[in-house]
Amino acid sequence: MNSGAAQDWPRDIFDALAALDVRQVAYVPDAGHTELLARCAAARAVRMVLLTTEEEGIALLAGAWLGGERGVLLMQSSGIGNCLNMFSLARVCRFPLLVLVTMRGEAGEFNPWQLPMGRNAGELLRLAGVRVTRVDEAEQVGPAVAAAGRTAFAEPAGAAVLIAQRLVGVKSFDG
Repeated sequence: MNSGAAQDWPRDIFDALAALDVRQVAYVPDAGHTELLARCAAARAVRMVLLTTEEEGIALLAGAWLGGERGVLLMQSSGIGNCLNMFSLARVCRFPLLVLVTMRGEAGEFNPWQLPMGRNAGELLRLAGVRVTRVDEAEQVGPAVAAAGRTAFAEPAGAAVLIAQRLVGVKSFDG
């Protein structure tokens, strides 16, 4: 994995997903995942599935697993609230659920609607039975995704990596 500059963490995620043999990427468009999504879209072995809402991704990953493929769900932290009921599907049915979350609602957030989920995302995931790893440094991202993926696919279990807003960048309405 690359341990270079902060802008390399999406490549580190892509490399980790490739090493884990992830073939399906379920996502709701998110600026924080832009570079990763572009890398996945360019990879022949990866099937991209655009979702209308995040909880669809949990059902999609259940189907992927039943069909013999590994997948990942990419979302922004606000999407966790949309998934709370669906996390029980992964837990009860014991299929792997790997979730990569770009955080909002942290230091510098301009949108007050993002604050509640930004403050509570990790705890809500834990309460739903998902193992959570938070990364605050670019060089931690790739190894954290690799470890979460190994956990998710080996047990199987739910595992999420929360990528700090300071790595993603703070959004604003300014031009």
